[in-house]
Amino acid sequence: MKRSLILKLNNKSENFYSYMGRFFGSRLVQNKINDRIYDDSNKEWYILLEEDKPVAFVSMVKDTIKNLYSFKDEQLEELLKGLQQEVKISESVVPKVFMSAYKKAKLKIYDENSYKNFVVIGSEEGSRS
Repeated sequence: MKRSLILKLNNKSENFYSYMGRFFGSRLVQNKINDRIYDDSNKEWYILLEEDKPVAFVSMVKDTIKNLYSFKDEQLEELLKGLQQEVKISESVVPKVFMSAYKKAKLKIYDENSYKNFVVIGSEEGSRS
């Protein structure tokens, strides 16, 4: 079984770019999620490591997801479940490509149809009435 660990970092953290540098500007990432990843200073990054290598990440501003990516849905599901133990996720616009991970992590799907490549998700006790 692979050993996994979730790190919480920001772009000023000592090892941030050694873990995250290869994802910024990556065409592979951009093509999969139809979005670009930026290292804005107001973001907190939750990074899932397996064998000390990043396999999934979520960036957040307060309680809103700004970016996410994963090599496999199962890795993102694990990260989202761990994240929800720490924060209630507000409505966030995220890539549709990971829909099964959102559902398995028991995130609420608020809107699947307003965006071509994105979906609106949040914690089960989310902010919509």
